Amino acid sequence: MTDNLLEVRDLRLDIVSGKVSHNVVDNVSFSIGRGEAYGLVGESGCGKSITALSIIGLLRKPLAVTGGALNFNGRDLRGLSKRELRRLRGEKIAMIFQEPMTALNPLSPVGRQIAEMFVLHKGATWKEAEKLAIEALGNVQVPAPEERVKAYPHQMSGGMRQRVMIAIALACNPDLLIADEPTTALDVTVQAEILKLVKELCAARGTSVLMISHDLGVIANMCNRVGIMYAGRLVEERPVADLFLHPAHPYTDGLLKSLPHLGSRRLEGRKRLQEIEGTVPSIASFPPGCRFQPRCHRATSVCSAEIPPPSALNHDGFVKCFNHEQ
Repeated sequence: MTDNLLEVRDLRLDIVSGKVSHNVVDNVSFSIGRGEAYGLVGESGCGKSITALSIIGLLRKPLAVTGGALNFNGRDLRGLSKRELRRLRGEKIAMIFQEPMTALNPLSPVGRQIAEMFVLHKGATWKEAEKLAIEALGNVQVPAPEERVKAYPHQMSGGMRQRVMIAIALACNPDLLIADEPTTALDVTVQAEILKLVKELCAARGTSVLMISHDLGVIANMCNRVGIMYAGRLVEERPVADLFLHPAHPYTDGLLKSLPHLGSRRLEGRKRLQEIEGTVPSIASFPPGCRFQPRCHRATSVCSAEIPPPSALNHDGFVKCFNHEQ
């Protein structure tokens, strides 16, 4: 048994339709230690969410895992049956989805949806589970949980619905929590409350976290290490502090330079925020070599001819760039 709870090795995901296939995630590798919070960052469409779905076996056709290994707590997830995966989901690995309004059942009171976790995974009776559901809502700081368990999702605010999702995800004390953009569409103050709640609850329970986001601020607040994804590939992985202070990949550097800074002249209109020129390539037209090279100011001839291998960096981590020392 290693210190890593989750190990993703050379993961490859393709869209397969008949004899035609398009690669969407290419040789992605990362690990998450026990009790660690790991962030996965990238623009929409880079492959973050489908990487998470592949871990818990929720990919739908035409998406398919076509290569690599997924090991959780020493078990090969790709070798599990559908029944074993269903047992694993919720009990050992749980997920908070982007939009609770579509993840929650609109025809069922939220209390029953929480209680179902205790019935299915803990063998509780419905009467026992209903009491545990009230306790679970109280743990995520929902006011008057005895009354809220009777509410339907549409009767709750976005922040309250997200708290319900957290209560469902953590009901069985999973070893790993996957949070996929958990603060999408919430206002800033509610975002901060939700992130603080997730961080405190997971730290208290020793739960590992895979935090998926396009928001570097969320990652800085939540995670120990972070992986940067671009066009289906992991291009850099670092401890969070190192990444923010010394970004190595030009894409990471561009992301950080495009962020506004409170108190800086950028917000006063004296200096334009830096942008990354060009657009993200579609999955049907990924460029050869480094997929970022058409947009990169450091690119040389080798970048379009070869895929950059991982280069080790000081203080742990790696970068996949031929010219990262610039």
